[in-house]
Amino acid sequence: MIIEALVAEIIDLADTRSRVVVGFTGPPGAGKTTVARRATLELADRLGDAHIGYLPMDGFHLATPMLHLLRRTERRGAQDTFDVDGFVATLRRAATPDTEVYAPDFDHNLGEPIAASALIPATARIVVVEGNYLAFDGAWAPVRRLIDRMWFVDLPDAIRHERLLARHVATGRSVDDALEWIRSVDDPNAAQIRATQSRCDATLDATTID
Repeated sequence: MIIEALVAEIIDLADTRSRVVVGFTGPPGAGKTTVARRATLELADRLGDAHIGYLPMDGFHLATPMLHLLRRTERRGAQDTFDVDGFVATLRRAATPDTEVYAPDFDHNLGEPIAASALIPATARIVVVEGNYLAFDGAWAPVRRLIDRMWFVDLPDAIRHERLLARHVATGRSVDDALEWIRSVDDPNAAQIRATQSRCDATLDATTID
């Protein structure tokens, strides 16, 4: 599916209510953030910035000092390295029509979440949400109920691993360390995330995105 068709589908959905929440999930390295951000930019081009909001789950990463305190640094990206309650509370507000929401985003240059660095304007008709655990049970369960339509973005593992390797090396890891991180952290997370695919409304093969 090309981005233009995806955006057209979202706009059609938005015509049915005052504010719609759409989500993109999938395993690490599959391209969900790229798809979500491209869709957000295209929606803003068509409808105007005042009508679009963007809420990335990555903004709710626990900060590095907290990960050290909790001894979870070596598992960053796992479910328990996020502020799930904060994410749910923010998403609930973001799903409420005529509500302005300041939300955190993740600064990849700093490697840390930054509070109140994203704005969902009160005039937003569409809120785009993306993250790994949008379709999970437990503490994450309210997330799926708040999302009106969700796409599962995936890639073959060979391509996904290449992307993850390049990403990790770019942040300063050695190739060996990056491969170990993929094996011990990214792939176990990917297996858990793929188990939630049936809870999504549609699957998007990222190799079809042009």
